[in-house]
This record gives sequence, C-alpha cells and structure tokens, in this order.
Amino acid sequence: MGTVQVTATAPSNEEAKNRILERYEIRIAYYWKASKYNKRSYKTTRFLVITLGALVTLISSVSSTRSVAGDLGTALNIATPVLAATLAIIGGVSQAFQWGAAWSDQVITALRLEMERDRVAVTPASQLDPIKELALLDNLVLAETQGFFQRLFGSTGTAKQDPQQAD
Repeated sequence: MGTVQVTATAPSNEEAKNRILERYEIRIAYYWKASKYNKRSYKTTRFLVITLGALVTLISSVSSTRSVAGDLGTALNIATPVLAATLAIIGGVSQAFQWGAAWSDQVITALRLEMERDRVAVTPASQLDPIKELALLDNLVLAETQGFFQRLFGSTGTAKQDPQQAD
C-alpha cells in the first residue's frame, strides 16, 4: 500500500483577512442582538417598576379612605400587598440581571469591534498579522465577558491563565 502524504498550508494573506473579518462579523452580530434583548428587558422592567410603584401608592391611598367599602374595599386591600410584592420581585430580578449595564456594555463592545473590523477591512492583507488580530478580537470579547461576570456576581478575580501559555 502506498502512503499518502498531506501537507498543511497556511492560509493566504487574503484568506486570513477574510477569516478575521468573518469572526468580527459573528461577534458584532452577537453583541447587537444581546444588547437589543437587554435594552428591551431594561425598559420593560423600568416601566413596570414605575407603573406598579404608582399603583401601589394610589391603591393603598384609596383603600384607606372610609368611602370605599364592601367588595371593592376588600379587593383594594388585597391588591395593595400583591402589587407591592410584584414590584419587589420585578425590582429584584432587574437588579440581579443588571440589564441596563449589560445593554450599555454590549453596545460599547459592539462599537469597539466595529472600529477594529473597519481597521482590518482597510488594511492591506499583506500588512496584517492574523495571530495578533485574532488575539485583539479575543481580548475585546474577554474583557466584556469578564466585566459582565464581575457585575453579575461581584467577583473581582482575573481570568486564569491558559496553562499552555504559562512559563
């Protein structure tokens, strides 16, 4: 039987540039999509907190007057703590997930990635160092990811170094 020898070839400068740009496009699309979700969640919870806060105040004031009696008075007396509990739940979930801060950070990261993508796009392929360009992309994404987890969990630790890169 004959042996087949396969040689791996490095991608050309143009192929490397296209791969870099493709990775940027994927990351940029992710950050814009995630930021839209976080923006919608932030605005929805803010609207609910404001609305429910006003309703709790209004209903508790109305239910405390002597002019409201019977079934309506009972309904208002029940609705007040239920609305207050709902308000506390929405406020707690909003605080836990930090949708406003996540929205902001993701928009900023998407814009930074777009700036770097545009720089790569206008740089001649022969002048690009694909390894450095991909490392820059990965570092931008890693920085946003670390910020997200630090904000979410309050950790201040740094990412563990890859054991293969340790000296």
